[in-house]
Parts: sequence; structure tokens; C-alpha cells
Amino acid sequence: MKIQIGIADNHRQAIADQLIKILADENVLYIKTKNAHWNVEGADYHDKRTFFDTQCKQLDDIINSIAERIRSLGQYVPATLKSYVSSTHFTEQNGERHNSHAFITELLQDHESLILRLCEYTMNCKDDLHDVATSHFITCLLEIHQKMAWPLRSHIVE
Repeated sequence: MKIQIGIADNHRQAIADQLIKILADENVLYIKTKNAHWNVEGADYHDKRTFFDTQCKQLDDIINSIAERIRSLGQYVPATLKSYVSSTHFTEQNGERHNSHAFITELLQDHESLILRLCEYTMNCKDDLHDVATSHFITCLLEIHQKMAWPLRSHIVE
């Protein structure tokens, strides 16, 4: 059945491709946050474990909403680790330090990096691909990540 949602077919594919890259980043960020939740050590263990768990739940909600947006565009959602690793712009650190400061610093850098990418995608969807709805959707993701970065940043103020 032909999809009639006011977005050209070739634009729907291009938008889905951008969302798939975001989905990959979100999944990798989720795993990195889960790693912090599982492996944090130190005197602040309990508080940080709870904090990382809250961020994981937020990321899980984001991941689901992105997958639903991709499906609403008539595209299928890649759901393999291989596809995420090949599409993400994130890298992994060596993981030798398990204190909260090291985890938080890396996660903050990742959120801020993703925020910059989301800014680009927002404008591209609106201006180049003529999809105001997905532009708004990505703007909402941008706002969520700005709010998630704020407590991370607050934890490492010296």
C-alpha cells in the first residue's frame, strides 16, 4: 500500500536513514550507560548506580520512540548489534577506570556529541527533506539529551 503522509518516497528513505544513525547512537549510548550502571565502583556506588539506571530508562524510551518513528515512515528498523556498530559515530573507551567520574565524563561527551548531530539532523529534515514532523521529533530528542547532559555536567563540576 502506498504511504500518503505528505513526504516524498525518496525523502522518507533519507529521513529513515538519518533516524537509523540516531538509533544506532542511542543504542550504543544505552549500552555505555548500562556499563556504567553495572560496573561503577567507589564510595558513591549506590547513588551513581541509581543515577545511571534512571538514564538507561530514559534512553530505552528514546530508542523505542525512534523505532516507532522509522516504522511510521514505512521503513523497517534495523535491530542488530552489527548494524548499530557500523552506523554509530561513538567510540568506546578502554574501560580501565570504573569510578563514577570517568563514566560520567565519557557519557557527558557522548551526549554533547549527539546533541550537535541532532541539531544538524533537525535542520536537514526541515529544510532539505521537507519533513516538519520528524524535524520536531528530533528537536524533542535534542531537548531530552540536553536535560540528560545537565545532571552529568553537574556531577563533575569541581
